[in-house]
Amino acid sequence: MNLNHTALRQIPLPSRLPKVGTTIFTVMSALANECQAINLGQGFPDFDCDPALPKAVYDAMQTGHNQYPPMAGIAPLRQAISEKVLALYGHHYNPDTEITITAGGTQGIFTVIACAIGPGDEVIVIEPVYDSYVPSIDTVGGIAVPVQLEVLRNEAGQVSGYAIPWEAIAKAITPRTKMIMINSPHNPTGMVWQASDLDRLAHLVRDTDILICSDEVYEHMVYDGQSHQSVARHPELASRSFVISSFGKTYHVTGWKIGYVAAPAHLTAEFRKVHQFNVFTVNTPVQYGLSEYLKNPEPYLSLATFYQKKRDYLRAGLSNTRFQLLPSPGTYFQCVDYTQLGIPEALMNGVDFCQWLTRNIGVAAIPVSAFYGTPVESGVIRFCFAKQEKTLAEALTRLQRI
Repeated sequence: MNLNHTALRQIPLPSRLPKVGTTIFTVMSALANECQAINLGQGFPDFDCDPALPKAVYDAMQTGHNQYPPMAGIAPLRQAISEKVLALYGHHYNPDTEITITAGGTQGIFTVIACAIGPGDEVIVIEPVYDSYVPSIDTVGGIAVPVQLEVLRNEAGQVSGYAIPWEAIAKAITPRTKMIMINSPHNPTGMVWQASDLDRLAHLVRDTDILICSDEVYEHMVYDGQSHQSVARHPELASRSFVISSFGKTYHVTGWKIGYVAAPAHLTAEFRKVHQFNVFTVNTPVQYGLSEYLKNPEPYLSLATFYQKKRDYLRAGLSNTRFQLLPSPGTYFQCVDYTQLGIPEALMNGVDFCQWLTRNIGVAAIPVSAFYGTPVESGVIRFCFAKQEKTLAEALTRLQRI
């Protein structure tokens, strides 16, 4: 058959995610490259990790750790995670039956949803919400039920912070609610949950079969002397929760895509049934390198101090602009309100403003409106401060010209 003269029919493929297009992160990063702008939009460091970490991985390769590891992850790494969580949060996860190594936090989140959510099950998500949650729910036929954080404003009408909408969450619970997804420290707003918030959540789900998916990938980035309030600290919540964390975020190696999920044994058993078929297992030498590196807790114990200096440096520089600084008690993101800059009304849309900022000022940011299913324009954008000081300094010089 001469295919050059045969009309080839395009085979239709109904989309599992018909509402998903190009993400705002892809759009803004491409625009930043095009304009040679400083990219404070996408959340990744522009500096290297501790050289001891890749050396540990290289040593593992050299000593022959290059074949498939166990499906759940190598025992030394799971043991090290168990010991770390116990030391930090006082909860013991059995490394054999309750901890699974994942290909990053996003794969962990997807697998949690895939193992727990069926067609028609409702999952409460709190907007603004990390962009992988809802597509994961949609893919397995679940129904995402968005509840928006309360937006706090100052006397000038600018956004000054966010609060957890407890009454709205309670009203969103129905007999079909299977899971509530929480994220602390929170991307994109930087807010953190308090111990009292965990108590309220426990009260809300008590006497129900509702599961909790707790995204804690920024667990070591909590500032100003506060402590991260993991659901692992709360026995009642820990008994019904999947906890997700990320080595990529903690050790400045986001491209390695490795994290873990901790959950009670009966939940982990179901998690692993899906995990073994959507990824099976995770890069062997990286696991061995991390298990060796975790023997020293100082890198993650000092991470808050490291990033707080960067946060404070960025905030000090932004205080010399007309941006309104929102609180940033956690993550490596700083949100600002831009509505008092005196910009034209046509640029008040978050996406348009970020594109203008990238093209005209040379700094890329991400609009918080993009973290809602239906964009909510609050006049807030997000900067990432996981950058070298020289990167932040040049960005501030440009932003101070507005």
